[in-house]
Amino acid sequence: MKKRLNLILILIGVVCLLLVYRLYYLSIKSNTYYEELSKQNYIKKVYQAPSRGIIKDRNDIALAINDLGFSLSIKPHLRSYKNRHILDELINTIILHFPDFEKEKLIKKYNKLDSPYKHDFVKIIEYIPYEKFFDKYTVFNSLDNLKVESAVKRNYPYKKVAAHILGYVGKASRRDIENNHISKYSGIIGKNGLEKYYNDILQGELGYKEVKVNALNKELEVLKEKEVKINNNIKITIDIELEKYIHDIFNEKAGAIVVMDVKNGEILAAASFPEFDNNVFVNGISYKEWDDLQNNIDKPFTNKITNGMYPPGSVWKMGVALAFLENGINKNFKVNCTGSHEFANRKFRCWKEDGHGTVDFRKAIRESCDDFFYKASQKIGINKISETMKKFGLGQKTGIDQMYEFIGINPNEAWKRRRYNRPWFTGETLISSIGQGSVLVTPIQIARYTAFLATKKLPTPHFYKDAYKEPEEVDIDDENLKLIQRGMYDVANHKNGTAYWHLRGIDSRIKIAAKTGTAQVVRIEQDVKKRALESELEYLKRSHAWLTTYGPYEDPQYSVTILVEHGGHGGSTAGPAVTKIYNKLIELGYIK
Repeated sequence: MKKRLNLILILIGVVCLLLVYRLYYLSIKSNTYYEELSKQNYIKKVYQAPSRGIIKDRNDIALAINDLGFSLSIKPHLRSYKNRHILDELINTIILHFPDFEKEKLIKKYNKLDSPYKHDFVKIIEYIPYEKFFDKYTVFNSLDNLKVESAVKRNYPYKKVAAHILGYVGKASRRDIENNHISKYSGIIGKNGLEKYYNDILQGELGYKEVKVNALNKELEVLKEKEVKINNNIKITIDIELEKYIHDIFNEKAGAIVVMDVKNGEILAAASFPEFDNNVFVNGISYKEWDDLQNNIDKPFTNKITNGMYPPGSVWKMGVALAFLENGINKNFKVNCTGSHEFANRKFRCWKEDGHGTVDFRKAIRESCDDFFYKASQKIGINKISETMKKFGLGQKTGIDQMYEFIGINPNEAWKRRRYNRPWFTGETLISSIGQGSVLVTPIQIARYTAFLATKKLPTPHFYKDAYKEPEEVDIDDENLKLIQRGMYDVANHKNGTAYWHLRGIDSRIKIAAKTGTAQVVRIEQDVKKRALESELEYLKRSHAWLTTYGPYEDPQYSVTILVEHGGHGGSTAGPAVTKIYNKLIELGYIK
């Protein structure tokens, strides 16, 4: 009997303990959980994106800015029959003061963005300029069902100037938002150029407020706040005065120009032509504007500095000459140029029909003798040429801070086998040695390669001041490089140099080194006895014109590289522009 009583008491005790624990759980422990859930019902986290960072040139002149204005948002859930009149009155008020907007489009946008689950105001106008809205601010701010907020719009005050370098912003797509959380709140994202490359810096960091709201989603109290990060400007290496000057002297041509510091890779000016106004993408491009850009045969959308691939023609020859010297050909090697070289039942012609006579390394660069390169290239072959050219940065990315840089083609036997599954022929070596055939380069590669020829180092080209990297020294014999430099000096300063007569307008205080290039875009058939003049050819059949330079010769500071699409001879087409650019560098104080 006593045992039964004890057992009953124990059972009663266990039940009491369970009840006490349950009471504790419901009243105390679970309270924390439900309290957190309840907070979500009345505490709202509101994120705020900072204004996009300003892009400034090296002299602190603003190149990409934010224009101030206002946006308009309408209270949600006004689509019902009961509330429809409120929506109509608000839209009519907007149209009354801003007749450029269309009522049907605004209503359609509201209906698309509104939903039964939406609690935030529906933004129907992204931006109205400050000067247009300011005197109407009190009218709109007094409307209960409409919210007025500050807004900004990206603006490129120099319009077409430096367009490809700066790039542009656009409305963030769903995919952009998935990959970039901040763009969900800013609504925009960098689409191209520096705007895209440095988007993470320019967009800054989100701020937020934790706000107490009531059942009607009305804000009652700010509980916590974190300021947005606004230290998001970037300073770039471009001098906009020089950039604008280049735009003015080159505007009617197609091609590219790069002006670069040969010692540290800073780009003072770079342009791809034709240019286009980036503001049309921010404001919304029309179908006509889009079609005009798309159908332009000069491809204004392409950033030719990094994405234009061209045969280099004779600007390739300095590197090939170094390949000869570095691979066992004596510096006293000479050929007798008669105007053509026969090999494998084919004539490989020199550009000078009656030949150059006796040609050594220096003269081969100075007068751009093709025959010298044909004959010397047979001695070492394409693989050694390609291996040496790779050391000079050809056939690989330069590392420039632009999107989707192309690498070009620095061909060899393995490359052809991979690409075409066919063997390499010696005739291709001859053609490649003068920068034709399969060889392709970008203008920025030639600018960097020219910097190497001036300094024996390969800098990393860059626009953002903080993107500097230590130049890479190239393992090359000093005497071999000096021989090539003397040949480039002669191009600009010897009366037989291919650019001599076209560069005489450069200020007498400096001497420069140069190399011209005339890169054919169509094959000249074997039965053609006399080449047609470039001016006689159809535009798209004319050769591309190259001129790459560095100066001053004794103490190299800057390289100027110009490509003119279908421009014919490099010296005559690009020479006047190069002359003006060096004189402008002197005027601006870059060259003393």
